[in-house]
Amino acid sequence: MTSTLNADPAELAKFSDLAHRWWDMDGEFRPLHQINPLRLEWINHLCPLTGQQVLDVGCGGGILADSMARLGAQVTGIDLASKALRVAQLHALETQTPNLQYQEVSVEALAAQQPGSFDVVTCMEMLEHVPDPASVVRACATLVKPGGWVFFSTLNRSPKSFILAVVGAEYVLNLLPRGTHEYAKMIRPSELAGHCRSVELDLRHTRGMQYNPLTRRYWMSDDTSVNYLFATQKSQAPIL
Repeated sequence: MTSTLNADPAELAKFSDLAHRWWDMDGEFRPLHQINPLRLEWINHLCPLTGQQVLDVGCGGGILADSMARLGAQVTGIDLASKALRVAQLHALETQTPNLQYQEVSVEALAAQQPGSFDVVTCMEMLEHVPDPASVVRACATLVKPGGWVFFSTLNRSPKSFILAVVGAEYVLNLLPRGTHEYAKMIRPSELAGHCRSVELDLRHTRGMQYNPLTRRYWMSDDTSVNYLFATQKSQAPIL
């Protein structure tokens, strides 16, 4: 277990400052609202969520956590951005979303408290914002049951990603607030795959996500050069 918190104070402050805009469909988090049905459908197709114990790591304002709970999962969302978490809790109360709870705790601390407690763990658009992504992957692997699923999504560290996800999305199209992503923190698929292998998470499926600025439409594809998603499965414990 790490002795220091695996979080960047500047990143937490950034998302806390925008917390009141999480559920504004036309605000700074509009891209998350637009891609959420795609990633939700993909997760639910690979691992039907009804009745599953699900952990959403880095849940922010609760966009994915809320939608998974509405599909019948028992969902716990965790984050360290206090204001965003309060917004998520308030939204769940206002909309009376069932089977949903939130905790302000790091994924590493929760892994120490509740190993092997979840059927599904999701960690979406979060790894590129922490100092040590390998530590997050390790904690996710600890939290999921043998045979359970862990889903990741993040940004590839590639020239195309820099042009489209940083320059294009933040400075040209204003899809995201400037400074949302730092190129050096982006993660190549080969790097994430290595982190997963080291903690016995077997990579089962990979998908990319693309965006057309003219039609404002997102879709899944095989192109992982910018946004990409991993579906991994925890190795089963050997039968003795």
